[in-house]
Amino acid sequence: MTSTNIDHTLQPPSYLADEKITDGEKDSYVDNDDRRQSVISYNAGFDATHRKLKPRHIQLIGIGGTIGTALYVQIGRGLLNGGPASLFLAFTIWCSFILAVTLCMAEMVTYLPISSPFIRFAGRYVDEAFGVAAGWNFFIFEAALVPFEIVACNVIIHFWDDVVPAGVIIAIVLILYALINVLAVKWYGETEFWAALGKVLLIIGLIIFTFITMVGGNPLGDRFGFRYWNNPGAMTELYRSGSTGRFLGFLQCLIQASFTIAGPDYVSMAAGEAENPRVVMPRAYNAVFYRLTTFFVLGSLCVGILVPYDDAELTEAFASGKPGAAASPYVVAMKRLQIGVLPHIVNAMVLASAFSAGNSYVYCASRSLYGLSLEGKAPKFLRRCTRNGVPIYCVIVVLLISLLSFLQVSNNAAVVLQWFVNLVTASQLINFSVMCFTFIKWKKACEAQGLDRNTLPYKAFWMPFAAYYGLTGTFIMTFVGGYTVFLDDNWDVPTFLFSYMMVFIFPVLFIGWKLVKKTKWVKPEEADLYTGVEEIEEYTRSFVPTPPRNAVDKWFNKIFS
Repeated sequence: MTSTNIDHTLQPPSYLADEKITDGEKDSYVDNDDRRQSVISYNAGFDATHRKLKPRHIQLIGIGGTIGTALYVQIGRGLLNGGPASLFLAFTIWCSFILAVTLCMAEMVTYLPISSPFIRFAGRYVDEAFGVAAGWNFFIFEAALVPFEIVACNVIIHFWDDVVPAGVIIAIVLILYALINVLAVKWYGETEFWAALGKVLLIIGLIIFTFITMVGGNPLGDRFGFRYWNNPGAMTELYRSGSTGRFLGFLQCLIQASFTIAGPDYVSMAAGEAENPRVVMPRAYNAVFYRLTTFFVLGSLCVGILVPYDDAELTEAFASGKPGAAASPYVVAMKRLQIGVLPHIVNAMVLASAFSAGNSYVYCASRSLYGLSLEGKAPKFLRRCTRNGVPIYCVIVVLLISLLSFLQVSNNAAVVLQWFVNLVTASQLINFSVMCFTFIKWKKACEAQGLDRNTLPYKAFWMPFAAYYGLTGTFIMTFVGGYTVFLDDNWDVPTFLFSYMMVFIFPVLFIGWKLVKKTKWVKPEEADLYTGVEEIEEYTRSFVPTPPRNAVDKWFNKIFS
């Protein structure tokens, strides 16, 4: 049963309308005749979040969630390892895998846009134990990224001055994350919209900057064009000489791309709180992929144009762990071209990007934990939501994990950042593999149960080939990420553990839950394709758009819809 009030939030099933909930999990309750928002959480796992995110929020969350410091700063490490051609090829190739993953998620989520969709779909269409492993893997991935971005914020601020202690900066960022995520989801959406808009403007500005300077529009009047692709060269050797070394350089760039580029997971996590998702989500999936491809492919090309792979300043910046934008290829190029003000502007925007990315990770981590709780895979108390539809205890758990960022107080920032990078890269690739494999099972279930995919809000093309392509690429890369520890004398126990920890934890979670709960693989003809669909369809039929507050709101919704 749905409500047609201005909040557009799914109400609990009609059979609960006149029943008293006595299990102690009810936060608040109003009669169905009341036009106010009802917020209910109960044993059946009713989703008490609110559909407050508008089309522009969804679009920018998908873009903003994946654009952090990696695109502006860490990408320079890829250039040093592989050279401009390797970096460009790696980012272009990895975007094709992201397209495959996006197609998988788009079809399933637009059909049933619920909270933590791909986590819950894994349990519905594959195996309950598979859903548990996928859910906890995604939660660990997102939760680990929060302290990563907090540490990055601290490093970026120290680009200007070291006067503020690291502990103070970390505490301030944590407090701001708490305030934003404890408020209603619409405030999170607004915060992310404006922050992500800043990220988009920054990368567009840097692409334009690259074009203008390469054709001679710089204080030196130097028309350098693609000079650095010829001297010192398009590809460099890494760890080995000759073609093997150039391949390893390319492989390192591909690993960099697999950590840097994402997108469909962040859009998907917002599905349960999106207004009119059957209409909004298909557009979001299409637009996010093309925009991210543009930003990341062109961004990788720009870096290779601006700076040679053997640049002494860039090499020294990474070797010494220089703070903030000092290690950005763009800033290195600006300094070489004697452009004085832009580095500070870039650093400020990179700071906003890091802060925004961390904010997105708090949101996604808390919603993934909430989804696990709704499915009975995490403690019941985590289902509790505030009157504003915020899973308050899930947010608190994520913020507590974020206290790991204080490790930087007693350890080198570069070391702490690398720990988190190694940990989350494998988790992200496992997530993508899960999405592709779940789609394969979903398609078989549709065929077995006669669900015509041509009638869906979004039908993915190139299926099931795209799903197998995405699964193959992401699965192989899961094991490649930490290969350097097996070369020569590079063996390092912490690096090995952080690189492959989730590779070992995922099967342990899967097998452990399967043995304890005695779960079985879901047969295609028995997969649950319909629970929750009727409510979504009723919601879509009775949806009444909220009028824009002003002309600015109206035009933003048109541009990003």
